[in-house]
Amino acid sequence: MSTTYQLLTIGPVPDDLAASAWGPFEATACTFEGANAVLHEQAFDAVLMWLDEDELQQLPLWPALSHAVLDAAVLVVSPQLSPLVAMRLLQAGVQDVLAPGEAETLPRRLRLAIERKQLDRTARKAHATDLATGLPNHAQLLEHMTHLLALREREPAPMALVVLRIEGFATASARLGVESANVLRRKVAVRLRAGLRASDVVASVGNDVFAVLLAWIDAPTDVPGVVHKLVQSLQQPFSVTGRDVAVAVSAGVGHYPEHGKDAGALMRRAMGQATGAAPVGRAGFANRVERGPAAAANDEDAAPA
Repeated sequence: MSTTYQLLTIGPVPDDLAASAWGPFEATACTFEGANAVLHEQAFDAVLMWLDEDELQQLPLWPALSHAVLDAAVLVVSPQLSPLVAMRLLQAGVQDVLAPGEAETLPRRLRLAIERKQLDRTARKAHATDLATGLPNHAQLLEHMTHLLALREREPAPMALVVLRIEGFATASARLGVESANVLRRKVAVRLRAGLRASDVVASVGNDVFAVLLAWIDAPTDVPGVVHKLVQSLQQPFSVTGRDVAVAVSAGVGHYPEHGKDAGALMRRAMGQATGAAPVGRAGFANRVERGPAAAANDEDAAPA
């Protein structure tokens, strides 16, 4: 029996997907505004977006993009595909970009993108750490959580997963270079690790996302204090190539067992909250790279970036 691939579409649903030999695909349609909530509730094999020129320019700034690319193969169809924008999307984790005239090849491209995503996930499992930070990667964190959750089924006890979405890496990369952005990521990792117990696990689960597994907590009411401490620890600027660089942080939490009893459910819950939350930090500084031109009313020199 063939696998039915779960597809989230932002825009029209092509008529031939359900019966395609490359599928079949079961499509769920939604809007940009509703996508984060849908990703929060369900895992998808692929996300298909039909974007006009303005939407395409804003996609790298879309908070839910980090959530979408975490597990799903993301494909974008747009009439305006400059090489610069396409490269930015690929760097952000998008699997493929297509022009409308290539839509007849969509079922094949969707299936191949899903297969590539699965192969990439398998390859990452072979490497226990994120090379840029030295932290456990997404696959390693999920594996560790799965083992721990199995133990919790036999010996119930509360635990929590905290997801921290960081704004600032794209700015550092644009102004100071890619390696400077990697230096900033490593410094963020060190600061997070310094504020936790030895039993807690810090992982890098995306280009701008970190996760903290609080494996042993006395009560769920202890978690907000830990989250506040972690967010506050990142408010002081970081020194990168002799310049002060600030970041903003949005946080989300998944509690076991209230929000789920498997690793994927807890990750979706925490990621959904972090994506929807307002970022804290950078003294209200509107970031030109990560929030778009309309948000950049402040002068770039008005606050450290």
